[in-house]
Amino acid sequence: MIDECYILKEPEVQTTSMVFNSPHSGRSYSESFLKNSLLKKPEIRASEDAYVDDLFSSVTEFGAPLLTAVAPRAFVDLNRQADELDSAIIHGVNKNILNSRVLSGLGVIPRIVSKGNNIQSGKMTIEQANLRLDKSYFPYHYKLKKLLDQTKLEFGKVILIDCHSMPMRSTHSLRSSDGKSPNIVLGNRFGSSCSSDIMEQIKSSFEDAGFRVSQNIPFSGAYILKNYGRPSINQHAIQIEIDRGLYLNEKLVEKSDKYYDLKYKLKTVIRDIVSIGK
Repeated sequence: MIDECYILKEPEVQTTSMVFNSPHSGRSYSESFLKNSLLKKPEIRASEDAYVDDLFSSVTEFGAPLLTAVAPRAFVDLNRQADELDSAIIHGVNKNILNSRVLSGLGVIPRIVSKGNNIQSGKMTIEQANLRLDKSYFPYHYKLKKLLDQTKLEFGKVILIDCHSMPMRSTHSLRSSDGKSPNIVLGNRFGSSCSSDIMEQIKSSFEDAGFRVSQNIPFSGAYILKNYGRPSINQHAIQIEIDRGLYLNEKLVEKSDKYYDLKYKLKTVIRDIVSIGK
């Protein structure tokens, strides 16, 4: 199913309580958005979790659905609360919001891309900001909630796998004595969004395939995990961050020559993860 707000890929029959989500891989840039930006398209795309939706596309072969964003993260960030609005780029917003993400320019409507460059000059109206939310943000979260509710009703539990990628060198501070750093970071908000048992099983799936895994450091999860992760009612949410150095030319935002090797390797991990929910 393709909607202007999301793409939902479904298996012929859903056989697992696992639901996969890729909220930052949207890459549909309108001409008007690009025209009004201070940045060239490759610079704007620095915020994307580029091609993560494709890296996880095999989930449907194993009986799990995959929900993917259409709108790019530079346009609207689906992993933020709807009220995380930035007065620095939106007229009529309360300037007293003390939120580190908003203050840094990474609110629900971002002021900067991940490398720190301003996306646009001047401000938009609150009406323009709300239009973005109405068009892209709320329909996506409505669909995600519906998917989680339906899965939980059918299987008695649901496990949301929130799929992301992280810039190269994000984990260099975690290098071990052999000079190697983690290339996968799993987040469950330090236990509040997903049980430790499920976390350990997913960690083992990656390690068995040869990945080096960190838990919650430096990324533990943001709004999606906070909003949908409720282990006490058998609704779990876990975030996966993949090192872009494994598959991407970050400067050009293009697939590297290692892309398909990683995709093939991930397929085994995905099969094992999906089986956890069966």
